[in-house]
Amino acid sequence: MTRVLVVDDEPQIIRTLRINLKARGYQVDTAPDGRTALELAARHNPDLVLLDLGLPDLEGVEVVHGLRGWTGVPIIVLSARHSAGEKVEVLDAGADDYVTKPFGMDELLARMRAALRRAAPAEEEAVVATADFTVDLAAKRVVRNGADVRLTPTEWHVLEILVRNPGRLVSQQHLLHEVWGPSYATETNYLRVYLAQLRRKLEPDPARPRYFITEPGMGYRFDG
Repeated sequence: MTRVLVVDDEPQIIRTLRINLKARGYQVDTAPDGRTALELAARHNPDLVLLDLGLPDLEGVEVVHGLRGWTGVPIIVLSARHSAGEKVEVLDAGADDYVTKPFGMDELLARMRAALRRAAPAEEEAVVATADFTVDLAAKRVVRNGADVRLTPTEWHVLEILVRNPGRLVSQQHLLHEVWGPSYATETNYLRVYLAQLRRKLEPDPARPRYFITEPGMGYRFDG
């Protein structure tokens, strides 16, 4: 079931979208402001976000920046603002589409389907090869210098999330949620320990990481 996060501070729009989307088989989460939206997105990993620009706490473009820090989820902006400059700004920030209020439900649904089609993953590379080691995602196997590298299940889970998102910042919260669960959202020391272990096993010089990069205060990035 496709999961949609609807972000809008107008209860009537929230209600209308929830009813219409659920009737068409979508799973729907709703948020009345930007901070709640970012928390829900980190917790539930929606397949698509419908985002109003005029929120009470954050500008919609700030929410787009917050999401784009760690996810490529399709974002469709819904706004009563007609300024071309605002449209360009939010699209440049990383939104995928812009629908002006008031909008027809059929048009919105068609744009949602198009955004989801574009976001469908291409055939994924089963093997990620670097100059120093190879990760076989299908076989759950890591090889370095011709020999298998023994990883614990938790080390593998952290590694897999990072290598499946090459070049992207993966937030601390997302990693903690995916590997340990929602109750561990503040246990950033877990990540420091496991990233140190991965670097010791895979980096040519663990003190100067080439592949597993820390973005201080934000998260980690795999540079393959």
